[in-house]
Amino acid sequence: MEYTFTTDNFEQEVLNSDKPVLVDFYADWCGPCKMMAPMVEDFAAEYEGELKVGKLNVDEEPEIAQKYQVMSIPMFAFFKGGQMVDSAVGALPKAKFQGMIDKVLA
Repeated sequence: MEYTFTTDNFEQEVLNSDKPVLVDFYADWCGPCKMMAPMVEDFAAEYEGELKVGKLNVDEEPEIAQKYQVMSIPMFAFFKGGQMVDSAVGALPKAKFQGMIDKVLA
């Protein structure tokens, strides 16, 4: 299941999550974001129960994007225990993305 993160639920769903969280910072107009969306959806299904996966629209939630210094999108940020522990910017090869997820879950 893919979540939608907003200012209203970010603290509860991401920072206070009992599982690691992958946040996909994106915008509707972003080509690379659209290209990565199916892979992110696949990871949400594949890691159901182990990793919470969701999207945050930077145009609709600029305060959160600014807080985590999102300068380019897509940006993929991994949170664990309320802290950002890893991130990557741009379209990623599936193997690299998978490796980042496995490292966060280890």
